[in-house]
Amino acid sequence: MELLRYVTFRFFTMILTLIVVSMLVFFIMNLPPGDYLSNQIAELRATGQDSGVAKVEFLRREYSLDQPLWKQYLIWIGFWPGPHGFSGIIQGDFGWSFEYDQPVSEIVSDALWLTVLLNLATVLFVYVVAIPLGVLEAVKSRSWIDYTLSFIGYLGIATPNFLLALILFYYGHKYLALPVGGLMDPQYEGQPLSWAKVRSVLVHLIIPTFVIGTAGASVMMQRLRANMLDELHKPYVETARAKGVGPIRLIFKYPFRVALNPFVADIGNLLPQLISGAVLVSVVLGLQTIGPALLTALKSQDQFLAGFILLFVAGLTLIGTMISDILLAMLDPRIRYGGHGK
Repeated sequence: MELLRYVTFRFFTMILTLIVVSMLVFFIMNLPPGDYLSNQIAELRATGQDSGVAKVEFLRREYSLDQPLWKQYLIWIGFWPGPHGFSGIIQGDFGWSFEYDQPVSEIVSDALWLTVLLNLATVLFVYVVAIPLGVLEAVKSRSWIDYTLSFIGYLGIATPNFLLALILFYYGHKYLALPVGGLMDPQYEGQPLSWAKVRSVLVHLIIPTFVIGTAGASVMMQRLRANMLDELHKPYVETARAKGVGPIRLIFKYPFRVALNPFVADIGNLLPQLISGAVLVSVVLGLQTIGPALLTALKSQDQFLAGFILLFVAGLTLIGTMISDILLAMLDPRIRYGGHGK
């Protein structure tokens, strides 16, 4: 019952935070002077194409860009009726992309689930690689294993993602016959889900998952090593060792659980870092994620497309943070859900 109350509280807190974030995203997107349509009007008038100005002005009225900023925000979210009534994000209308000249929902429909899939695969890769290697480094501290893994970790941190992507782009395809470019074979794009399509996506995920997850896994590996070394030298570990507790149980009973707490707490921060780090990789490898679309939208001031993508990333961050808080409360009995336990 206490856990249920905590989950309910965190859910409503997440919703309120998401509303505040949506306000910040919208107003920050409108900080630069002008917008896509204003820039287009200025360009048409500069080139003497006054006949096209009327159409652009119509689009401004159609999408409420002629309204005060606060009203634009409420219409965009769906809290205020626009020219077509209540039709905003909460009603499933994500707006119109002026750059691509089509609804935002059509542009991001495939990119959203591919982005989520890529990031889930990367998070799994980060933890599967970082946790056992970090523990091994701590247990074999000051040995050749520790020095070798530390060198590999620092190399992973120092190598830029886009450079690693270019290297694997060439050698992965040449020597390992791994597909490069995109997240599925072209014949499966726009096709219904099938086993062949799933297999194609999984094979295409290998290189981008490794490229995007390398730096995160390297950082987590070094942090886990430091946390484990700190715990392994505490008196309760020495006492357990003196009582004859086995080495495996000695490591995983308490030191590992305590050292793991920061990694559970970092789930919420890891998702946006992976998405932001994947933008250049997506451009280099031609991945059908939201990264290239976000980059194009920001450059052209396509506010509805950019605003929705940023809000989507913020939502992933908040969901990840809520999950990490719940897991942290379940993992460490010293943590109380309400923060007021004895």
